[in-house]
Amino acid sequence: MLSRISQVLRERLAVGPSWQVTVWATVAAFGTYFSMYAFRKPFAAASWSGEGVWDSDVQLKTTLVVAQILGYATSKLFGIKFCSEASGRSRAGLLVGLIVTAELALLLLPMLPRDAAFLALFLNGLPLGMVWGLVVSYLEGRRSSEVLMAGLSVSFIVSSGAVKDAGLWFLNAGVAEGWMPTVTGLAFLPLFVFGVWMLEVIPPPSADDVRDRSPRTAMYGEARTGFLRRYGWGLVGLVLTYVLLTGYRDYRDNFGVEILAELGAAHSGGAFSRTELPIALLVLGIMAGLSWIRSNTLALAVTLFLVGVGCTLPWVAGTLRGLGTIGPLSWMLISGFGCYLAYVPFNSVLFDRLMAHTRAPGNAVFAIYLADTSGYLGVIALLLASDRLASDGQRLAFLDQWGLLLALLGPACLVFSTLFFMNRSQTHTSTALVSP
Repeated sequence: MLSRISQVLRERLAVGPSWQVTVWATVAAFGTYFSMYAFRKPFAAASWSGEGVWDSDVQLKTTLVVAQILGYATSKLFGIKFCSEASGRSRAGLLVGLIVTAELALLLLPMLPRDAAFLALFLNGLPLGMVWGLVVSYLEGRRSSEVLMAGLSVSFIVSSGAVKDAGLWFLNAGVAEGWMPTVTGLAFLPLFVFGVWMLEVIPPPSADDVRDRSPRTAMYGEARTGFLRRYGWGLVGLVLTYVLLTGYRDYRDNFGVEILAELGAAHSGGAFSRTELPIALLVLGIMAGLSWIRSNTLALAVTLFLVGVGCTLPWVAGTLRGLGTIGPLSWMLISGFGCYLAYVPFNSVLFDRLMAHTRAPGNAVFAIYLADTSGYLGVIALLLASDRLASDGQRLAFLDQWGLLLALLGPACLVFSTLFFMNRSQTHTSTALVSP
């Protein structure tokens, strides 16, 4: 019965106006990834205070954050091959299986000794890193891909704050700290399954989509090697920028509670959602606006420029706050906007336009996962060093220093990559600025 309903909806969407597919796919992608975060981020809402683990000065929360990111980064490494080769018929079952595995791992958190609790978060992160690539595979290669991926990307901006607020709600309701992540994930499981069903209903790209954005195919070993051989140097600049961005974004995200306390604005119910929602809406509008640029070459250049601007804003916000020009809320909004203006394109429109610009065979998921793997490995190194470098609770000062590094190196790497890719395209499309 459900299969029949899905088929009828898919056929109607395929022959109906394009905006219907866009709305359906955007809601599906947003709902799926929003609910995925309920299995990843709620633990960060707890303080996990107490003595350090392993008789050291390393805090339990740091070990949990690092362990999950290590599992997540390992998942991204596997995803370079796994997600770029995944076939359409297997995606829905894989998505549900990955999320159930992540939930089962959270059950271990309250059961393991304090010094071994990190194992639960490592196993939790291990399946979650491949969810993004599987969802993107439903969306890329369409003339509306900027809108679709903006909707997907805005989900992790909003959801990170929302699920931490949900975690705080469960804590205040009396759920024990160790059980809170499991309970939060379970509450969002029905929404995740419904989102996956909606993704399955999306029809494949139309003939016009394929003409304008190039066909997207499974990318096996030979195709991946060929892509790296031709475009590897350009990717180096992008990956280095993404490593710096991921470090800033994850540190700000994972230690948001502590940073708010340092700013004298201790968190309360809904605090994260109130600051991240305006950022999400603004970034969504900018990313969706790129769909009006028909030229893939021009769209790629504009996207890289926006990323460069975003790289500088966290440092600008930190400087203005240090001068007393802006307060804590303005700092959070400006630094968050800059961070996500630069970060979001890497996970969505940048590599989709790069594939369309180069007309290289394959899919954007491969490049996304190549960057993601490098980015999270960099975050692990940053987090391991932070408890020593950010001693005595100086996490805000540490974040400001990282923002300066991002502002100095990020734009320089982006200029190099922009020049590289502008001189290496297989096919150039019209540069007219018209609506798709």
